[in-house]
Amino acid sequence: MTLSSRISKHFDDSAQIKLQSKKVLVQPIADAAQAMVTCLLNDGKMLACGNGGSAADAQHFAAELVNRFEVERPGLPAIALTTDTSVITSIANDYDYNLIFSKQVRALGMAGDVLLAISTSGNSANVMEAIRAAHDRGMVVIAMTGRDGGTMGTMLSSTDFHLCVPAERTARIQEVHLLVLHCLCDVIDHLLLGGE
Repeated sequence: MTLSSRISKHFDDSAQIKLQSKKVLVQPIADAAQAMVTCLLNDGKMLACGNGGSAADAQHFAAELVNRFEVERPGLPAIALTTDTSVITSIANDYDYNLIFSKQVRALGMAGDVLLAISTSGNSANVMEAIRAAHDRGMVVIAMTGRDGGTMGTMLSSTDFHLCVPAERTARIQEVHLLVLHCLCDVIDHLLLGGE
């Protein structure tokens, strides 16, 4: 296989999984975005977490809300739980790495807030702990996973939302996760501001 063919296959595979994902994710994304808007209209906030590339996605999402997505608007309250190295390392050092997000959720989360929990496998122990903490705090959970949803998929309540990408490869799941985040941001802005 030539390098050009190899690269072309990445584009083809990415496009294919996005079209497959559209069939199963459009309505769940719309429902999750509506829950986020309900939270924001009730003076709530978004907390987001994940590991590795999913940590970057959590930060990306928070930046799009706090700053702006595609239209000018006041900032919206969102915190990526992946960014404060002093908090993360102190929790990991004093307690356990699996608690780095849950202790933040317990400190910052309030009933009615939303936790965006991101894990391509659905099996990240520290993200699962964050979900448990969010449930204890009366928060809504929006879980973004891939494959079969992993353990996270089984942890969700009837008031939570599961956005599970029907793919096996981490890179393809992450690519769809980024699109899902942009869809959420767009729908949030549309519901809050109206327009096209």
